[in-house]
Amino acid sequence: MIIKSYQIKDVNINKSKFILFYGVNEGLKKEEISKLIVKEKKENISKYEEKEILENIEIFLNSILSKSLFEDRKIIIINQASDKILNLINEIIEKDISDISIILNANNLEKKSKLRTFFEKNKETICIAFYADTTSALMVYAKNFLLENNIKLSQENLNLIINKCNGDRGILKNELEKIRSYALGGKNITDKEIIKLINLIENYSIAELVDNCLAKNIKKTLIILNENNFSKEDSIVIVKTFLFKLKKLLKLVKEYSLNKNLSETIQNAKPPIFWKDKEIIQQQIIKWGPKELNEAIFYLVELELQIKKNYENAIFTISNFIINSSKSKTNNSF
Repeated sequence: MIIKSYQIKDVNINKSKFILFYGVNEGLKKEEISKLIVKEKKENISKYEEKEILENIEIFLNSILSKSLFEDRKIIIINQASDKILNLINEIIEKDISDISIILNANNLEKKSKLRTFFEKNKETICIAFYADTTSALMVYAKNFLLENNIKLSQENLNLIINKCNGDRGILKNELEKIRSYALGGKNITDKEIIKLINLIENYSIAELVDNCLAKNIKKTLIILNENNFSKEDSIVIVKTFLFKLKKLLKLVKEYSLNKNLSETIQNAKPPIFWKDKEIIQQQIIKWGPKELNEAIFYLVELELQIKKNYENAIFTISNFIINSSKSKTNNSF
């Protein structure tokens, strides 16, 4: 059975014994799971990772079947849930154990996910999706937090904090807690202090650097290069990440050259493209041609050999490649 996230307040965990939380909004999922448990005042709570359970299924089943006379109802939280655990959940449901409730916390699940389909269609289960928070939703959350804690921030600083969170309520909550702790000391929160508290200079990953380069987003690429102190050892990781992504992109570009349909190309990609990555990959497809991609792959293979022979100029060499690739003109003319 599908319900909306705002309907969780009406859920009775004693009656709804099997609940699936899925989606990218980890902060909101954790918040709602916590509220659900606190509301029912349950203390006998066990937390597992899916992998941990699947490696010891018999031990897990014995633990939920056994019950002390002094134990209250058991609540079991299973993190990183996926289709792999569906058979076990089905088995537990069939056993009709009266004194347990199971909450599954999964990442984003596609429509074809067997676990998601099962929880959506089964009348005995509840399925709730948690999408990334909108900027306006995060703004409301932040303003309420600041009001409750009597903290004053300028709109400009609030915007900085919201932008840093990338739609994740959990990150926002952590940043606001830092500010609250600082404010409790009676210290003034200046613009300079805000930057220090939220560590505004982000530690961009190598994957993000490569993605923005391939999207020919020169401005973002330069920001990432300037704000990261990549080491000589990182240069090999950067090259290997480029080669991996270039080869995947080449397949997509070739497919696009045949069907002339960008949406279809993304939709039919194998392995499937995660929804958060679709926009930047679309940009990459339309900004690269097969010939240009093949040349880049050949160049990087040669570059990797050069770097392994001489690390001294590795970062300088790879940085030049990144900058030139980011600002080069579109070559895809399908």
